[in-house]
Amino acid sequence: MADALLAVHELDAFYGDFQALFGVSLKVGPGEVVAVIGSNGAGKTTLMRSITGLLANASEMISYRGQSIGAMRADRIANLGIAMVPEGRQLFPSLSVEENLVIGGQTGRPGRWSLEAVFNLFPILKERRDMPSTALSGGQQQMVAIGRALMANPDVLLFDEISLGLAPIVIKQIYQALPQVIAEGMSAIIVEQDISQAMAVSDRVYCLQEGRVALEGASGEVSREQIAQAYFGI
Repeated sequence: MADALLAVHELDAFYGDFQALFGVSLKVGPGEVVAVIGSNGAGKTTLMRSITGLLANASEMISYRGQSIGAMRADRIANLGIAMVPEGRQLFPSLSVEENLVIGGQTGRPGRWSLEAVFNLFPILKERRDMPSTALSGGQQQMVAIGRALMANPDVLLFDEISLGLAPIVIKQIYQALPQVIAEGMSAIIVEQDISQAMAVSDRVYCLQEGRVALEGASGEVSREQIAQAYFGI
């Protein structure tokens, strides 16, 4: 993909002496939704942490709009237009719903996402804007985490395990909101263990297995047999 917006080039990632990723390559085009699937420990979160600068790597291993960002600080990457909805939501427990959302807008990037836009997307958050984030249900907290990322008005939005620990009805509600979230040319990477959900909303899919890309293809073209083989390494 010559016109890739975001590209990962032969990424090796480490935690101390432990190597978590081995030569992982991935590309995301403008307006494209890419799914990253794989079992626990496959390296999905490490990949997200690397892209967002939470885990430093060699500069040339990750590029955004043609600029090498692999060794760049997380705040600078956010200012460039990459935001993440982290695994486990990671809200600030001492802050209200609204205060958590406002923090996401600290990049000052212009765009369509504001407090009112987030409240229109998730009306329950407007009703509970003054409540501590910890007083919300898990699904509502996930809505805050998504809203906080949107407040940064990113061009690329990363979702790390968006449905983890949520009830099926809540997962359905959040995925129903995704087309409105990923609109007007925004690109996204969706990390999921729920293969069906990931395939339904994505254009292309990568499957990680033990820190390596085991499968890559168009979401509508790869078979369940291919996914099972890549997912479980059989």
